[in-house]
Amino acid sequence: MKKDNDQTFEEIFKQNERRIYYQMQRLGIKDPSREFYTEGLYAMWMAYKKYQPDKGPLATYFNYTIRNRLIDLLRKKASTLEVEEKNRKEAVTQLTEGNYIRNSHTPYPLPNVPDILLEDPIQWRKLKSQLTENQWKWIYFHILGDMSVKDIAIQENTTVEAVKSWGKQVRKKLKRMSEVGSFNFFMD
Repeated sequence: MKKDNDQTFEEIFKQNERRIYYQMQRLGIKDPSREFYTEGLYAMWMAYKKYQPDKGPLATYFNYTIRNRLIDLLRKKASTLEVEEKNRKEAVTQLTEGNYIRNSHTPYPLPNVPDILLEDPIQWRKLKSQLTENQWKWIYFHILGDMSVKDIAIQENTTVEAVKSWGKQVRKKLKRMSEVGSFNFFMD
């Protein structure tokens, strides 16, 4: 079939529209959004514009162009899906791997206590026994876990001022204990 200057693209399209569906069916493409059909139509238009009669029949050129454009779109979609799946898996891994405290949709890693050198566990227990629960949280998260006061406040669902207050109370108790000499916690 040669390109006839008297035939418009609309006429040629009506005669060859089935080629798009045929190539989609051969490639096993389900197209509820008609994205692949549109790509096939565009491929047919480009083939119509670029067709050179001395290079072969128009029908063959349509088939070749439509098929290759559909394959390119399939590859692009598969690549995009791969990247999205990889990113999704990475996000899930970051949220679920290891020990985390979740509050307000923000993960906070728990300090890895075995990595902290506890030279005298008895002293740590003694300190914990003399502190309130919130004061110990300040020691555990701020001193041992190196979390900011703001992050602790978010995690514990309280104000920054409350967390600062816990820290002040801990420092007062430590100062008192060191003055009395009953607690030699930070000394070597």
